[in-house]
Amino acid sequence: MNLRRLFAIVLKELRQLRRDRITLAMIAGIPILQLVLFGYAINLNLRGLATGVCDQSHTSAARTLVMDMVATGVVAPTRVVSTPDELMTLLRRGDIDVGIVVPPDFERRRSEHREAVQVLVDGSDTAVQAAAAQLAQMPLDEAQRSTLPTEMPIGVVAFYNPERRSAVNIVPGLVGVILTMTMVLFTGVAIVRERERGNMELLIATPLSRSELMVGKVLPYAAIGLIQTTFVLALGVWLFRVPVRGSLLDVYVAAMLLILANLALGLLISTRARSQFQAMQMTFFVFLPSILLSGFMFPFSGMPRVVQWIAEVLPLTHFMRLIRGVMLRGATLVELWPDAVALVAFTAVMMSVAILRFRRQLD
Repeated sequence: MNLRRLFAIVLKELRQLRRDRITLAMIAGIPILQLVLFGYAINLNLRGLATGVCDQSHTSAARTLVMDMVATGVVAPTRVVSTPDELMTLLRRGDIDVGIVVPPDFERRRSEHREAVQVLVDGSDTAVQAAAAQLAQMPLDEAQRSTLPTEMPIGVVAFYNPERRSAVNIVPGLVGVILTMTMVLFTGVAIVRERERGNMELLIATPLSRSELMVGKVLPYAAIGLIQTTFVLALGVWLFRVPVRGSLLDVYVAAMLLILANLALGLLISTRARSQFQAMQMTFFVFLPSILLSGFMFPFSGMPRVVQWIAEVLPLTHFMRLIRGVMLRGATLVELWPDAVALVAFTAVMMSVAILRFRRQLD
């Protein structure tokens, strides 16, 4: 082997690599991204679960109990209501993860060593359910701490997935993951492919406007996304007995909102990528944080506040709330409107920027 020729090849590859900024960004960015996400953002010990409190006893002992629960760090009161029905409404809408109910006869129940407090949990997320179950191990006061260590006067009631089947939690989220992975990649590659083959100039020569051209390129993929949604839902219901408690129409509207958001993002990527390979590389930068930060794999409540703000930018985060709310908790899109509006706003911004960049490139 001639070392001189070998060195020349190595030098040529390094120079070529230096000119390829996307690959350079992946070499440096992916390890940093994974290290930060897994080391900082991912936290399996849930803290600060959004909690509603319904104290109907209005006693100092009840207030002390709630403060003791808050002191564990597992729950963080965000709502105070007057009836358990209001707590159920908040749970269904996804406004809270946990509800604490202190009945009017709290003192009598406590003196009789009966279940004196109920903790209502949104069981559609099994991690939240497991974290809230820790509260059942809490004794009511110092005296009971020493005399009744095994007694459980706090009852935990899990809704929407009491059997804690992981498929119930995973399958609805899987719809969003598949749509994110395919829709962004499809549109990102499709536009670049036309440019690489020289077809874009021919299309521009037609009476089509640039906006019509871009929208027309992505609409077939919207139909493909709905077909994918149907496959995953059908298999989830048939094979894993995943319930659809809400309206099927709401499920498809939520899926369409995510599809359009991802297609718009793919269009924006296509205006930046110079080749199909670059488009695939850039898709990876979207897909990795979407999987890890959206709440699909790891509990959203366990992430630091700054990471949660970043996750709010990702379409998959809002879709996870929509699809789990509709399918598992029976909520309506009207009740979950903030996340639906977020997806519409994301699509409008991404589409506008993509069309502006596309027009500038052609000019």
